[in-house]
Amino acid sequence: MRAANCGDAAAYRQLLSAITPVVRGVVRARGTGLGPEGCEDVVQEVLLAIHLKRQTWREDAPLRPWLYAIARHKTADAFRARGNRIDLPIEDFLDALPAPEVPDPTQARDVEKVLDRLEPRAADILRGLGLRGETVAETAARLDMSEGAVRVALHRGLKAIARLRERMME
Repeated sequence: MRAANCGDAAAYRQLLSAITPVVRGVVRARGTGLGPEGCEDVVQEVLLAIHLKRQTWREDAPLRPWLYAIARHKTADAFRARGNRIDLPIEDFLDALPAPEVPDPTQARDVEKVLDRLEPRAADILRGLGLRGETVAETAARLDMSEGAVRVALHRGLKAIARLRERMME
C-alpha cells in the first residue's frame, strides 16, 4: 500500500489482487442475507472505496484493520439500503470506539455540595457507604449505631437527595 500510494502501479495491482479475497471473505461473512450477487456488489463498493480513500490510510498503522473497517461499513450500508437490519458485534469496533471515560474532576465537588445540604449524620452515612465503600456493619460500628438504624438513615438520606434533585429540576 505504501508503494501504491507513492504511484507504483504494479504494487497497486498486486495489492488489489492480494486484498480482494480478504475483502470478499469479510463481506461474505458479514453479508449473509445479501445473496452472492449482493455480496459481490459490496466487494466492488469496498474496492472502489479503498481506491478513492487509499490516501487516508496512515502508513504508521496496520492495513488490515483499515480494510476491515471499510468492508464492515460498506456491508452495513448495503443492508441499510435494502432496508434490512444488521447487527455488528461491538468487538469489531473496539479500535474505533473512543477511549474510556476519565472521571469527571468536578463530580466529587458536586457530590460534596449535595451531601453538605443533608443532615450531618445522613451525609456521614452516605459518604461512608457510597464514597468510601464501607459496609453497613462497618458504618454502624463507626457511628455506634445498629445496622437497622444505618439502613433507615441511608434510606432517608437517599430520599432527601431525591427531593433536592426534584427541586433542582424544576
